[in-house]
Amino acid sequence: MKIIIIEDETPALNRIKKMVLEVEPSIEILDTADSIEQSVQVIEKHQGTIDLILMDIELADGQSFEIFNLAEVKYPVIFTTAYDEFALKAFKVNSIDYLLKPIDKQELKAAFQKFKSIQKSANNVDALKEMLAQISAPKNGFKERFLVKLGERLISVPANDIAYFLSKDKLTYLITKNNNKYVVDYTLEDLNTMLDSKQFFHLNRQFIASINSITNIHTYFNGKLKVQLNPNFEDEVLVSREKASDLKVWLNN
Repeated sequence: MKIIIIEDETPALNRIKKMVLEVEPSIEILDTADSIEQSVQVIEKHQGTIDLILMDIELADGQSFEIFNLAEVKYPVIFTTAYDEFALKAFKVNSIDYLLKPIDKQELKAAFQKFKSIQKSANNVDALKEMLAQISAPKNGFKERFLVKLGERLISVPANDIAYFLSKDKLTYLITKNNNKYVVDYTLEDLNTMLDSKQFFHLNRQFIASINSITNIHTYFNGKLKVQLNPNFEDEVLVSREKASDLKVWLNN
């Protein structure tokens, strides 16, 4: 297995290199990097020979997620970090595991075993990369589930269990039919491109609602519509006159 390690603290890098070789003596550490800029250079230098990347999230010049915007990262990644709030973001890219610092040797070993298990089932690294891409891609063009954080756990919420999405105070919330509320790392504009338009409608700047969550519709002033949702929302949910006709057509399809 050939890997590169991205870590900006020298003592931490030395500990990780030592631990990697202790749990997997056959590993070849191709290179290391300590910044976004250097990481891009290292990935491009070893393009085609890397099997796996061990990547710290907080680097001296920013978060390592920026690397994915600057380089073609086609390889599985094990993220390492002292913070747990980046878990959702990590699973949106090539992550196969997410280790909190200080890294536990057994957890690192388990992460490598997980990689090898996936690699074995896919027969080769190229097939693994293709499989990872398929896992992250929405099926049939639509996103079928959302990974959300509940305390220290990550859970998957099927799209069929979602009542509506709510944008409030610069955050986007997923509200389930059982009235559970989770933060998601998407804007309503992002969600418009991910959701099945037969099942979800963008009511206004604050809501995208499932067809099953709309319980009543009333006429309102100036051609607007007032929508009642289940679970109930405490304030009025209004649809503009411009969107009212589209909503009626959508509900009638």
